[in-house]
Amino acid sequence: QVQLVESGGGLVQAGGSLRLSCAASGRTFSSYAMAWFRQAPGKEREFVAAISKNGGSTYHSDSVKGRFTISRDNAKNTGYLQMNSLKPEDTAVYYCAADFHVIITTTTPSTYDYWGQGTQVTVSS
Repeated sequence: QVQLVESGGGLVQAGGSLRLSCAASGRTFSSYAMAWFRQAPGKEREFVAAISKNGGSTYHSDSVKGRFTISRDNAKNTGYLQMNSLKPEDTAVYYCAADFHVIITTTTPSTYDYWGQGTQVTVSS
């Protein structure tokens, strides 16, 4: 089993930055890939970014490419999502996800077995 806890969300003005963290516990952290998804009210859960087990490969959605960066620190059992140049349309609940077998270019939420509880990000215009 893997437990994931997100933190770092909040209210920020458009153009600002936030860094989300995902603290993991349970199985060996470096044995699973991690991803970030987001879900806005009334919308489906959307893929944001994913990172391989050793952090050597990343994949970002077109909507965040060049603004968001996913990373991980396997020594700290923590994943991160650095979000810059935030826009009002980035407003959503952001979820951390993990899976032992996923290919990181897979964007389907159901592919991931483990999820955090989410953290709210609100970007004001």
